[in-house]
This record gives sequence, C-alpha cells and structure tokens, in this order.
Amino acid sequence: MKIIPAIDIKHGKVVRLTQGRADLETIYSDSPLEMAKHWASYGVELIHIVDMDGAFEGYPKNLAIVKEIERQVKSKIELGGGIRDEDTIDLVLRAGVDNVVIGTRALDKEFLTRAAKRFGEKIVVAIDARNGVVFTKGWLEKTKTNAVDFAYQLEDYGIKRINYTDIGRDGMLEGPNIEPIERLLEATTLEVVVGGGVSTLADIERLKALGKEGLAGIIIGKALYEGRIDLKEAMKICGTE
Repeated sequence: MKIIPAIDIKHGKVVRLTQGRADLETIYSDSPLEMAKHWASYGVELIHIVDMDGAFEGYPKNLAIVKEIERQVKSKIELGGGIRDEDTIDLVLRAGVDNVVIGTRALDKEFLTRAAKRFGEKIVVAIDARNGVVFTKGWLEKTKTNAVDFAYQLEDYGIKRINYTDIGRDGMLEGPNIEPIERLLEATTLEVVVGGGVSTLADIERLKALGKEGLAGIIIGKALYEGRIDLKEAMKICGTE
C-alpha cells in the first residue's frame, strides 16, 4: 500500500485548507519544490499535488512550479485542480506529470469516457464527498450524485483508479471515516486511494487492514506538515520503506 504525501499549491505556496475552505488556510512553505524534494527524499513512489488556484478558477495556474518539481524530483507526480478539458490534460501530461486527476468534469460521462480512451490509465478520478454526496469545483458545489454509485459507474467508463476524499474529515485530524471507505471498496473493483482525516499511525494501521479489500494507497497532508505522522514510520507500516 502506497503512502502518498500531498502538496497543495496556492499563490505559489504550500498550503492546507481545512475542509477545503479558502478562509481556513495555513501556509506551511514558500517553496513547493523544496517540499517535494523533502518528501521525495524518503523514497515515496508518488506525490499528490493539487493546484488550488486552478481548482477554484477552472484552469491550472501553477503548472510552471509543477514542471520544475517534475524535473528535479524522482518520485512520480500526479496533479489535480482545474483540469477540465482534453487540451489541458494533454498540456499537463506533456509537462511530465505522470497522472492527471479529474474531479469536476468527471461527472460528464461523455467527456470522461473520451479522456479515458485517449489517455488510458493516466486518468485518475477524484471523488470528493461529504455525507456520501459528491462535491465539485474546489469542493464548493454540492451535486446530487452518490459517491458509491458514482464509483460503481466509473468502471464502465474505462477508469482504473480513484482518489476518494472525505471532505468533512479533510484537515480536521480526526481520523478517517472507515464506513464509507468500506462501502466504496465493496462496490467497485477499481484501485482506490483515500485521503481525509488521517492523523495518526493508528489510522494508518486501520487503513492498511483494508488492503485486502482493495485499498491501494493513503494520501496524507496536514498530519505530515504538523508532525503528527512520521512519514518513514507510516511507510514502514505499509511495507514501502
């Protein structure tokens, strides 16, 4: 099971937003590149990057920073935030990013099917949910889509992997909400990566136990930045040190 550090970029800085709220922002570094180098030094396979400006404005705004990270860091990079058309997907992949995370446009069946056919396993779908309902546009817009039903449908669209975030837990350091994750794993054969609320090594242990049910990775953000989780120890628990 992968441990995946998260880097959220806003106005060129590394930030974390509690429950995705722009008014609850904490700045952790002025240099996303140096932060990426730091996490990569542990030997992580993948770093999860979100262009927060892009998520709110609908088009990637920090791609130059991401390009430099890709150039200087050995870990694979996945990027989400404001990637809402095929041309932008192509642009991001040409920048060297390994995987593109689609959130808002993922609800457009025709678009997602085309993207999956054209770009294959480089497309990852973000399912950002609160109380089982999908949110889009930087977590600002509530949809009528059930998260578990949506995950089940994605298999027919050619999607292979999803990132599931419980936005009610994100940045709260209250631990992951296990029950909806279990429902998600029962409903789909997709590769599932989860985030939101992971705050202790005990949380890592609980999630690792879901590996036999198909859980493939854990995205960790605030708990790493606040020193609540030691990345090396988390990787050791998951056998990826």
